[in-house]
Amino acid sequence: MRPRSLIVAAVLLLVLSAAVWYTRRHPDVAEKFSEKDKKTASDTNVTVLNVPDDRIAKIDIKKRDGSDVELDRNGSAWDIAGADRLPADQDAVSGLSGSFSPLTAEVLEDKPSDLNGYGLAKPAVTVTLTKKDGKTEQLLLGEEVPAGASQVYLQKAGDTKVYLAPSSLLTTVNKGVNDFRDKRLLTFNSDKVSRIELLAKKEQLEFGKTSQNDWQILKPRPLRADSFTVEELLRKLHDAKMDLAADPADSKKAETQFASGQPLATAKVTDSSGTQTLEVRKNGDAFYARSTVAKGTYKIAADAGQGLDKSLADFRNKKLFDFAFNDPNKLEIHGNGKDAVYTKAGTDWKANGKTLDSAGVQAVVDKLRDLAATAFVDTGFTASTLEIDVTSNDGKRVEKVAFSKAPAGYVARRENEPALYLVDAKTVDDILKSIGEIKETAVKK
Repeated sequence: MRPRSLIVAAVLLLVLSAAVWYTRRHPDVAEKFSEKDKKTASDTNVTVLNVPDDRIAKIDIKKRDGSDVELDRNGSAWDIAGADRLPADQDAVSGLSGSFSPLTAEVLEDKPSDLNGYGLAKPAVTVTLTKKDGKTEQLLLGEEVPAGASQVYLQKAGDTKVYLAPSSLLTTVNKGVNDFRDKRLLTFNSDKVSRIELLAKKEQLEFGKTSQNDWQILKPRPLRADSFTVEELLRKLHDAKMDLAADPADSKKAETQFASGQPLATAKVTDSSGTQTLEVRKNGDAFYARSTVAKGTYKIAADAGQGLDKSLADFRNKKLFDFAFNDPNKLEIHGNGKDAVYTKAGTDWKANGKTLDSAGVQAVVDKLRDLAATAFVDTGFTASTLEIDVTSNDGKRVEKVAFSKAPAGYVARRENEPALYLVDAKTVDDILKSIGEIKETAVKK
């Protein structure tokens, strides 16, 4: 026999020996399992507890290792009680409280003579629910059932029965303070944010919303913003969380590391409830932060820190048109030997009362949607050689872009905006070519 086969055989022998030892030590359990195998789950499944979340005022979790957790309802939210009251992760607590409405399990034994065999004499976890009417319910969770049954022994205070509950229940309740803590450093409502301020790379930036609900750069001067990039910044700020999984020794040094670190960025977010601030510093390869929402200083993920290290150029919008995925209602082309107006009527495009090949017009629309500058310039716009107007959003948005031929390509300017955009000559030439290829729809004979 090869060595590997010998090892496998030895492992199997150990597993079988453990099973035999357990059943001899706990014959009553083995007998109950034998009886349970003869029954269907519907024969033994009962409701052990049924307390809806909205009726729970307090949840106490006491564990064998002494790492207890006390959760208190605070209005519509949950807090973690203790010397320093902490806001709880509402989703984590909801997942816990939802486990009790209802909690079903299988009856293993009605009146066991000895609870030690189930680990219920000294429970691994004891959960006490205090209801809003002042009454309490208590659950005792013991050891997990051996041999991979994915079940845990359970007993309810005041009930002599021993139940078999899913092991997932033990996983749900056997958690510490950090598992239930709200780890967010900022708690703003993303849908209600009206202003973002960012101090990074020695630049003071400010963003606000336009009447079209697009992001706009307000500082250092009014400029069009890349809304996607601003939204990504907002997401990074919303997802910035305390790194509570770090080594405890490192956590204690967070304040020192922050104090001696290099300032990276300071962000302020204003929503309907007020303004929240996050300050981030870098020390070596690590990032540390503190906020006006959470007391203390914390290590944060590198991705969160790097997401704030941006300059004005990162947020500027290089697209020449903002209609994005809205379908235009009208296109106007003036200059470069072309003077045309294309209007959409229903699903058709028309010009001078004639129906056009929609595919040809759509090709132009797609090119205009993707039209972007290669760089921003301060000078170079002289005489306008081409103007393209796009009307979209049922006539509510009208964008006019003028192009001036330049040695490096085209310099473009949007109406009523000071910014100048350098556009590749081939890109504009391709648009003009597509415009020239728009044809009337063939008349059916």
